[in-house]
Amino acid sequence: MGYLPEFYHRIKDFVELDKTESAELVDLTAAVQRLLDDQFVTTSSLGALKRRERMLGIQADSSVETVAFRRNRIINRYSTKPPFTLRYLQEQLDRLVGPGRTVADIDVQNFLLTITTAIDDAEIFREVEHTVKVIIPANIVYQQNTALQDDIELVESIAVQDVTWNYKLDGSWQLGAAPFATLGPEVPVK
Repeated sequence: MGYLPEFYHRIKDFVELDKTESAELVDLTAAVQRLLDDQFVTTSSLGALKRRERMLGIQADSSVETVAFRRNRIINRYSTKPPFTLRYLQEQLDRLVGPGRTVADIDVQNFLLTITTAIDDAEIFREVEHTVKVIIPANIVYQQNTALQDDIELVESIAVQDVTWNYKLDGSWQLGAAPFATLGPEVPVK
């Protein structure tokens, strides 16, 4: 009503018409903003992400993959266009996995590309594999090395436990009537 002259404010038809149009204009503004946001991968809605994944032939698993990972995968697929260099491949891998978690090395004499990664997520690993297969020329052999580091701590303990067998081989024992054995309490020795 703020845009209408004052004498329209007293007419009930115009007041109701303004309420209806204002609601429609708010919805229209939100739809235009959503359309603008959907034009860019980083701000697109879930529906737009699904549409882009269909266009790129990606079968996403929303129960495992985060929306952020799905956006990064789409950006990765859009940006894997020739020409390619080792530096470009390293930048793509750093963007996809994280800086310092992958090292790409090429042996020119043997036509061998070795990528050493520290990836513990299967979805990211598959995307790295897809990226490498799209980028490398047909005459280069791809070799994957894993560089995960974990610490393992061992704790030793010894215990003894009595076992009482509940069956006899004379035919008197009925299958399922009692367990095969009964375990006594576990007594630590060391």
